[in-house]
Amino acid sequence: MRSESQPSTQTPSQTGQRNPTNDTLISRQVAIGLILGGVLMGIAPVNAWPLAWVALVPLWRLLHKPQLSTRSLLIGAALWGVAYHGTALSWIMWWLKPLLAMGLPLIASVLIALFAWAFITLWGAAIGMTWIGLIQIVRQRFELTGGRRVWVGTALWCAVEWVWSHGPLYWTSLSYTQSPHNLVGLQMGQLAGPITVTAGIVAINGLLAEWMGAQADETLSRKSIGKWRTQRKPLLWGVLLFLCFHLVGFGLYARPLIDSPEQSLTVGLVQGNIPTSEKLSLAGIQDSRQIYLDGYEALVATGAELVITPEGSIAQVWNTFTQDQNILMRAVVKNKVPLLLGTFANVDIDSNQGPDTQSLLMLSPDEEVVGRYNKVKLVPLGEYLPFEKVLRAIMGPLLPWKSLAPGRFDQQLNTPFGPMAAGICYESAFTELFRQQVARGGLAIFTASNNDPYPPRQMMQHHAQDVMRAVETDRWEVRVTNTGISGVVDPRGRSQWLSEPNERVTHTSEIFRRQTQTPYVRWGDWLTPLLLILSAVCLKFQT
Repeated sequence: MRSESQPSTQTPSQTGQRNPTNDTLISRQVAIGLILGGVLMGIAPVNAWPLAWVALVPLWRLLHKPQLSTRSLLIGAALWGVAYHGTALSWIMWWLKPLLAMGLPLIASVLIALFAWAFITLWGAAIGMTWIGLIQIVRQRFELTGGRRVWVGTALWCAVEWVWSHGPLYWTSLSYTQSPHNLVGLQMGQLAGPITVTAGIVAINGLLAEWMGAQADETLSRKSIGKWRTQRKPLLWGVLLFLCFHLVGFGLYARPLIDSPEQSLTVGLVQGNIPTSEKLSLAGIQDSRQIYLDGYEALVATGAELVITPEGSIAQVWNTFTQDQNILMRAVVKNKVPLLLGTFANVDIDSNQGPDTQSLLMLSPDEEVVGRYNKVKLVPLGEYLPFEKVLRAIMGPLLPWKSLAPGRFDQQLNTPFGPMAAGICYESAFTELFRQQVARGGLAIFTASNNDPYPPRQMMQHHAQDVMRAVETDRWEVRVTNTGISGVVDPRGRSQWLSEPNERVTHTSEIFRRQTQTPYVRWGDWLTPLLLILSAVCLKFQT
């Protein structure tokens, strides 16, 4: 037995305490590992989902280095975050195309595109930096080692992501790295939303980091087989959690879809493939009307009961006073098939007063707009100018900007076939927006996007976001885009049809209206507060 006066053999990393006399910057090897981990997480979305289950390990491993100061930890988190979000969002640089088409000089266009990419990347990187900062605050009062470190760290990551998901910029949740191909894992979103998938990714990466830390702290030998069994426990727990996560997901995925034939709806969609730089001109508006009129009539001829067009299909403010002369409205009246039109409208559509909105208008055979959805989450510097009132007070009429007005969060899209949930473009990443619409009775999900001028990689990321929304809410989803990729997704996340990008396409598909409610639709994100409460209890009663 060891004497009480014998010095402890525990390392600082085992006690979870930082040695204040040994603050150092992160090494080159650690920095490379962080950047590599971030890049792996960045390429995981769409085609490489297994990478997400190990790519967060380098960031977790920072917490096993007690010699690092808070400043060094934040720098490390920034390296990982910039690598992840910068890689995942690299398609933003395609914004150069419309900037150049607008006549801006090459240098100015490059600078604007770089600024947009850098700003959004840093905004996303702040998630990991905030997470590290919160853990450091907790470590000042409590000992964080082993399972307690994983538990608290997972709860704090979920809390930070929850905050970011309610902000103006959000796209790269860890959960979307699993979409659209890990459909078994994505079913867990039915329980508490995408944060359920995020929690699984963070926790399993944390357990792998604990196992790697244990290996680094002790030299294994045949004589230390007992220690080896102890040290491998985090690995075993990580494997077990991964298997349980996907077994539960498989159980949800394997349930048959029970759709009533009476709730069938044949939906037609038009992918116009009209470059934004063209459709903004007067000639482009005329061409757009004809293209969508031809597409509408072709779909009606194939049996469509409802036709949907993309975001901003007609780049002109809808005029209620002259709507009876609109060729699209006249076609709806003639063919008796409703049209969900992506266009712009005044806030007060009846009097054509107020600021403009990015809208979906439900045109009925009764020559009326019977339903409307206004985009809630507008794109900064694209659809609205941050701090516009302040800038306008300074610059006055010299400010060449007119921001669109955001829609209310409590909207419902009314159609002749019942209420639907809707979203426009960028909103696909904001799960709470769809959850609330489905909770209020939305029978299916319709999303409309532009996606010009972005490449197929961005289009598939956008599709991946919509797949998650369909799974979480147990709804059929129809996504209609201008340049692609349009698609139809069933409630299990399976893509029943996908269009080719950058082509003009019309398509009809049968979907079903549903009234089911998943636990997530009923109760929202209940997992994050539960994790935080259990973490607080764990810290309060630690021995």
